[in-house]
Amino acid sequence: MPDLRRGVFYGIAAYTMWGLFPLYWPLLKPSGAIEILAHRMVWSLVMVLAVLAVRKHWSWIKQIVRQPAKVALLALAAVVVTVNWGTYIYAVNAGHVVETALGYFINPLVNVLFGVVLLREKLRPLQWAAVGFGALAVLVLTLDYGRLPWVALVLAVSFGVYGLIKKQVNVAATDSLAVETLVLLIPALGYLAFLQSTGDATFGQVSVAHAALLVGAGLITAVPLICFGAAAIRVPLSTIGLLQYIAPILQFACGVLIAKEVMPSSRWIGFSIVWLALAIFTYDSLRAARAARSRRRREASAGALDHVVT
Repeated sequence: MPDLRRGVFYGIAAYTMWGLFPLYWPLLKPSGAIEILAHRMVWSLVMVLAVLAVRKHWSWIKQIVRQPAKVALLALAAVVVTVNWGTYIYAVNAGHVVETALGYFINPLVNVLFGVVLLREKLRPLQWAAVGFGALAVLVLTLDYGRLPWVALVLAVSFGVYGLIKKQVNVAATDSLAVETLVLLIPALGYLAFLQSTGDATFGQVSVAHAALLVGAGLITAVPLICFGAAAIRVPLSTIGLLQYIAPILQFACGVLIAKEVMPSSRWIGFSIVWLALAIFTYDSLRAARAARSRRRREASAGALDHVVT
């Protein structure tokens, strides 16, 4: 139980930090989204290497180098997460915090669709209902915005693809982030050097506090991922599924209560449909998890009884 409680604490910490990200990125203005993204890549690598050095954990490098297919997948993951990070930073600093929350609300439904389309999984009736309500919500919000909620869709799809790749690679969070940020290092440094040469760089030009906040982008990237990795090995998947809603709830609160984004009634209707879809999805997931546990207990009891009889 202590280990489980520790895992839940790590999970809450990770998703809370992710949920409060909308409060951090505006502090980095006047830096543009791409400059912030480049600094995030560079300093994330520095932070991850520092963690690996403290843990003296380098043995995984030989193993990963011998598996070029995994390296290629991690390189692809790096590209996908760059799209996700860049879109998120741009959206927050452009005043679309609520739409970023929508992206992470619908991400579980996108993952279900990936399971059907890519992994040939069969959906249960309630899962189909949840996906249907999710599609209806996107339609309602498209009419509300007067356009597709492209920020939400890009975030949901890119994070879904990222998760799918990471599942296939099956490499520890810290090790994986080290490879991904190393792949991104050259283009990130190249872009920062370009800004410096043109005089458009903001690092060191605004204030010491601003430069420290840009460096801190690496810290706030690495720490939640490490906490999430610690939670994932201690907490059941069903519990992680519930904890993941902490982040978009906090993002939504930041957008409505702090950024004071406009929420017309039609937008509230769209979000209400999303929340209904997630309620159905969560209920079905918990019911399926309980059924699976009961089945395993019955099988274990039957096996024990057979052993006694034998």
